[in-house]
Amino acid sequence: MTETGTRRADWTGRPLRWLRILRDDLCTARPDPLPPSVWLRWLPHGVLCLAAFGITVGGIAQLRNNGHLGLGLALVLGLAQGAAVLLAMWRPVPAWWVSVGAMLVGAVALRGRLGETPENPFTWPWPVAGIFAQLLVLLLLALRVRVRAAVEALAVTVLVTWLLDGVWGAPPHQSTSVITVVLATIVVALGTALRGRREARAELGRQASLTEEERARRTVLEERSRIARELHDVVAHHMSVISIQAQVAPHLVENPPDELRENLEGIRHNALEALTELRRVLGVLRSESPDEDASDASGTGPHSPQPTLDRLDALVENTRAAGLTVTARINGERRPMQSGVELSAYRIVQEALSNVLRHAPGASAHVEIEYIPYGLLVSVANSRPTRPAPPSPGAGHGLLGMRERAAMLGGSLTAAPRADGGYRVFAELPAAAPGTGLVPRHPAAPASGTDRAPDPKDDHV
Repeated sequence: MTETGTRRADWTGRPLRWLRILRDDLCTARPDPLPPSVWLRWLPHGVLCLAAFGITVGGIAQLRNNGHLGLGLALVLGLAQGAAVLLAMWRPVPAWWVSVGAMLVGAVALRGRLGETPENPFTWPWPVAGIFAQLLVLLLLALRVRVRAAVEALAVTVLVTWLLDGVWGAPPHQSTSVITVVLATIVVALGTALRGRREARAELGRQASLTEEERARRTVLEERSRIARELHDVVAHHMSVISIQAQVAPHLVENPPDELRENLEGIRHNALEALTELRRVLGVLRSESPDEDASDASGTGPHSPQPTLDRLDALVENTRAAGLTVTARINGERRPMQSGVELSAYRIVQEALSNVLRHAPGASAHVEIEYIPYGLLVSVANSRPTRPAPPSPGAGHGLLGMRERAAMLGGSLTAAPRADGGYRVFAELPAAAPGTGLVPRHPAAPASGTDRAPDPKDDHV
């Protein structure tokens, strides 16, 4: 391309880049969440304090100028109306009594002065400031107390208003009875609805918490059941071998004594009984749907032998075929391990690789198996994902199963993020019985080497 063509392409592409940047900034950019603020939490209290101040000042001015009350009585009634709003934030029922009491005192005091200014009739029995105070108090009351108490307060308010304006009556005035009753009913209905919505959300949150706990508990039980079904094959194989060996052993000795025959027959009988009990236990643990375990990620069927670390290469190849870049390495002197240990190690690697595929798109994984004198170390680490993971229901349940497998053998499992943004699963599986420790210090063992379990925070990738 000539220099002129390069310059023209640069001038053409630059505005397009600017437009893309502008689109990303103003159309598709996602803002950060608003940080929590103490001011926002106290905002409703501040609004109510301002309302109480306005009600007090307005009520005093209205009672003093339009109602022609004395300064002392107007001041007391105005302060009572404003104080009722403030008191309702903590004690809504006493605040409602204060508001109604201030209205009654004011209505009685104003009744004799209603005819003094017929050209400018006074609002009665509820002054404007008293209406606002009563509405705020009723709203806070409906939000804080039971529905029955809020309805009773509304009924008393309506009854008092009707007795004053409808039964007792007064000289010509501007009646506020109807508007007060209508607005009070609306406010109580609104407060009751908001209270019911808040209670429903709280109950929904409690139910969601209980559901999550039950789901986690059910997941653990299902995983333990699956582990038991898998280990049944291992235990049944050993018990079958014991039974066959006990049956064949008398034929390998010339003229075996009767005591030996009886002991071997007892061993065979006990082995057969143990196999029978194992089959019964398996029948209890068998899932309701026989087809749900028909296949797994490694392609094994329900009647196939349980996998061991000999099939690790096939598992890695299957994972690569699914689109994940996987490398594997085995350290130490490879030797046969107990069937339960190899099965658990295989399942931990399988589940960890499945989690990488599900939760870390675009990442690469590294599997490392290390044979140490007294156990097995399993490490599955992945790099930082290159794109966001799609939502996946049931996230975190695989870790429960892996921890159950490690704990069953007396080992441990840790899963934590790495410093580079990736993730790592590290398991210590002892070859000895649970409770003997993973790496007991033998007197002849060297002070350094592979007999030390590495720190799970170390990076081997």
